[in-house]
Amino acid sequence: MKHLLISAALLGAAGCVSAGSSYMPRGATYTLNQDEVTIRSILVAQEAAWNRGDIDGFMEGSWESDELRYASGGEITYGYDATTARYKERYSDRSLMGELDFSDLEIDMLSPDAAVVHGAWKLIRETDEPSGLFTLIFRKIDGEWVMVSDTTTSAG
Repeated sequence: MKHLLISAALLGAAGCVSAGSSYMPRGATYTLNQDEVTIRSILVAQEAAWNRGDIDGFMEGSWESDELRYASGGEITYGYDATTARYKERYSDRSLMGELDFSDLEIDMLSPDAAVVHGAWKLIRETDEPSGLFTLIFRKIDGEWVMVSDTTTSAG
């Protein structure tokens, strides 16, 4: 199922030709390389899983390791299981989860097996719309791109 979601997301992401890069002027257009397409597809799949209320599916793009790092709200959580548990505790029902929207994605390829992704997030909920920024570090481990570190901030 994971590969089916990623394949579907790849098709959607393949049509994207605009991305940010520290090596190009903001708003410049270029063709994404395959690694950027794969990373973007993981984010598309995560957003879709969240919006279905599927936290386990959302976590599929993350490194299944005790070394996974998630920092938010002045706290750092280490480990895939602990991070999943944190999400499930904080977003225990669909009304708390709302609808997730990622935007302003900038993918910077640092090497053939490392990338940094900057972006913005927003949750659209019935009573509020919290938002903020994130910085993700992706690594290619055993031939697969996975998010190994997530630092998320809140705008308010």
